Amino acid sequence: MYSLTYGEVSFKEMVSIIKAYSVQDPNTEYVIAVGTDSQNFNYTKAPVTVGIHKIKNKVGKGGIYFFEIKNIKKINNIRQKIFYETNLSIELALKLNNTFEESNIPHEIEVHVDVGYNGPTSQYVAEIKGWVKACGFQCVIKPDSYMASSVANRLSK
Repeated sequence: MYSLTYGEVSFKEMVSIIKAYSVQDPNTEYVIAVGTDSQNFNYTKAPVTVGIHKIKNKVGKGGIYFFEIKNIKKINNIRQKIFYETNLSIELALKLNNTFEESNIPHEIEVHVDVGYNGPTSQYVAEIKGWVKACGFQCVIKPDSYMASSVANRLSK
């Protein structure tokens, strides 16, 4: 994984950084979110992101994020792209969840998906939300799915 703040880090180092960040202020709520977006070139570029941010009095107070970029054979079918992105996010969320549980790190992980009720992905909302929830995570869709539709989207360009 890579962080603009910490540079190249291993998965274990990333978990340690997230743990340290999450205990900085006991009066602050911390949200851990995972999201993926993709863009097509001669290949499909898919940044997988994980972020932790602070919320105090329902207002965002900054955060940090990590990412890994996957380049694969071009996916032209929108349904396949959405399912590929969601699968990458769920895989990372499951890995984080298991590691946090083993390390007794209090957590709740949101999976942010790049689907919403407006636009061509609207037909996949129910299916994607059901899949993410069945895996044990809260599913966040557009316009609130900032880790997918903002952070990962920016990295995919």
